[in-house]
Amino acid sequence: MKIVLITGASAGMGREFARQLDEQVRVDEFWLVARREERLESLAGELSHKVRIFAEDITLPEFPGKLETALREHDADIKILVNCAGFGVLGTFAESEMTDATGMVDLNCRALTAVTRCCIPYMRRNSRLIMAASSAAFVPQPNFAVYAATKSYVLSFSRALAEEVRTSGIYVTVFCPGPVATEFFDIAEKHTESYVYKKYLMLPTEKVVAEVIAAAKHRQTVVTPGVIMKLFRFYMKMIPHAIVLKISSKIK
Repeated sequence: MKIVLITGASAGMGREFARQLDEQVRVDEFWLVARREERLESLAGELSHKVRIFAEDITLPEFPGKLETALREHDADIKILVNCAGFGVLGTFAESEMTDATGMVDLNCRALTAVTRCCIPYMRRNSRLIMAASSAAFVPQPNFAVYAATKSYVLSFSRALAEEVRTSGIYVTVFCPGPVATEFFDIAEKHTESYVYKKYLMLPTEKVVAEVIAAAKHRQTVVTPGVIMKLFRFYMKMIPHAIVLKISSKIK
């Protein structure tokens, strides 16, 4: 059975990936994973493909086993895997809630790794693995310390994995957007507001996802949607992080 599997499919970019891929690929089923079942059912009603819903918390220890069992029982051939589940919370680390700090690591890193490990054996030649990182991966970020660190992990992991699986015909694309107009900031700003300038850098979800899908088709490993974030990525390679950290700590 040929499938597209998307985590974090109930909202934001995960939902948009489902919509756009539904129009561009032909597989047997879309497997949509997220906690909010009613949202997944709503999305399923919009898609032309047959949809299998997994209303699951992917951070729970038992989820990888459930996923592995489903993949094996349906003889899955994963044509596209989109790891889009993730969240971030703004604020200083010392004042953060323990569940937020550790939850970001659990979802953004551990669960993403577990899902990827489950799925790789079910991916064949010319399949695509799309990973959601962030422009926060390019430099440590005060007041966003854990989130930025988790996305640095995703970026590093994805780039290394891309080299490991390339000879198998599996192509990994990790995308590192700046602010995107999704529900992300509803959670991220629950304790403190983001820097004002980020509001003016937000890109439409549809544009970001379209650029990432195009990059994945062309086997591009790292994609940074938007001109501003491309420049940001370039300068973060040139400017010492110590200087960037001093400047960013003074910006409100």
